[in-house]
Amino acid sequence: MADILFYLFAAITLSTALFVVVSRNAVNSAMFFLLSLMGTAALFVLLDAYLLAVLLVLVYAGAVVALFLFIIMLLDMRGGERKPFKRTTLVAGTFAAILLGLGVLSFVQHSQLSSAAVSADVPALGASLKGYAAQLFTTYLLPVQVVGFLLLIAMLGVIVLSKRFEGLEDVK
Repeated sequence: MADILFYLFAAITLSTALFVVVSRNAVNSAMFFLLSLMGTAALFVLLDAYLLAVLLVLVYAGAVVALFLFIIMLLDMRGGERKPFKRTTLVAGTFAAILLGLGVLSFVQHSQLSSAAVSADVPALGASLKGYAAQLFTTYLLPVQVVGFLLLIAMLGVIVLSKRFEGLEDVK
């Protein structure tokens, strides 16, 4: 049953991530991004990493996607006619896709993982909240503080961009 759920959530995540890229409407892209994040959170739940799943939903799906939607609606972005891809873009994209496929194929063929190496007695790495807290407040304290500071700067930037200043209409 877990294998079926994994393939289902992986298909949902990959398909919605593809729709993020190919969608012409920016609001639809943000909604597909939200669905992609939800699929990723479901994959974390299958890995017994409940804290990561909840943080992904709260921080990214809740805050970041809401910020994207706010900025999209603030800037009044509309999808229009897309320019056709240039030849160099198509060649580079094809080359990157081939390299990605070869990397995945190489990883699958040379995989050293075996089912005997995974023991049922060992708890999942992401299942311990105490382990997360210990790492978060010791090893990763500075990166967490930097990310919090960057999110504060982004929030202030959105507030400044959304504010209408009096008298600027005369300058134009």
